[in-house]
Amino acid sequence: MDESSSPVSINSTKKEKISVKPPSDERTRFGYSPEEISIDELMARQGYAKAGAHSAVKTCSWLKNSMNGTGVCYKSSFYGVVSHRCLQMTPTLMCNQECVFCWRPTEVPAQAPEEWDLPDKIVEESIRAQRKLITGYGGSPNAVLGHYEEAKSPSNVAISLSGEPTFYPHLPELVSAYESEGLTVFLVTNGTQPEMLRKIKPTQLYVSLDATTPEMYEEVCRPKSPNLWEKVMESLDVLKEKKAEGVRTVIRITAVKGLNMMDEAGYAELIQKAEPDFIEVKSYMHVGFSRLRLERSNMAEQDEIREFAQKIADFAGYQYAGESEPSRVVVLSKSGKLSNVSI
Repeated sequence: MDESSSPVSINSTKKEKISVKPPSDERTRFGYSPEEISIDELMARQGYAKAGAHSAVKTCSWLKNSMNGTGVCYKSSFYGVVSHRCLQMTPTLMCNQECVFCWRPTEVPAQAPEEWDLPDKIVEESIRAQRKLITGYGGSPNAVLGHYEEAKSPSNVAISLSGEPTFYPHLPELVSAYESEGLTVFLVTNGTQPEMLRKIKPTQLYVSLDATTPEMYEEVCRPKSPNLWEKVMESLDVLKEKKAEGVRTVIRITAVKGLNMMDEAGYAELIQKAEPDFIEVKSYMHVGFSRLRLERSNMAEQDEIREFAQKIADFAGYQYAGESEPSRVVVLSKSGKLSNVSI
């Protein structure tokens, strides 16, 4: 696809904003415009289950595959997470970025609640919501024997579903509450609130790094307020601090073909600030609401992701440690080895 026909482009001078040209056929397939309905109705249509006043839970396709014995998530092969026992949730739908590649409905704003639920309530309600969502597997002839009963007791929570979790003011207590129930905690953040990152100690902490310069960040992540790039840079330093505290740390790069799959040396320089345990380089996936902003051709092939990741590894002093072709992701580590999580 040439630059003139691309739905997004970065000018060589990096001064122009992304020009988003939503594919009209994709909008037609949705059957509705996300801007015209409430956030609650939108989440219900997308298969989210509410957990209390402002939290939400959603099962992913890998849970279904694991239930039926047809495959597992890369978090399983990389880190030992049991896919059908993984609870995917968010404590808030609010976010301060509108990333062009996000599969979530960034077109619909979410407001802070009048009153925040306490962590114990969120843990209880999220597990209850997960159990309700998986009820159908209880009598399914396709489900692996025993998986349904196992799934009713999640062993890992991925706080990464929608929104930016660091907006939840009781996040440190929420992490502790899940751990007290015997769950490992994976938390994914956009890195714009380093002050909250200093307070939390999840099992594995991800910081997204999807640009190498302030200009690229403005175009790719579309921050809603100024100075967020500086906050992300501070969070890279915090990530190094968390590693020293015994938290497993990860830099996540969402690679969009034709948009931010460049400047491998720049990514490496920023990665060296954080010295994460792992680097995940994952292709943008043409799913969800991102289809209103990008085209399928913006999704990189596995060999392209592998090549991009290897160049970053060479500059940063990391080694190839594994990959998952179905998820189009490559993971790097200093030693070239991976290790399973434990509570």
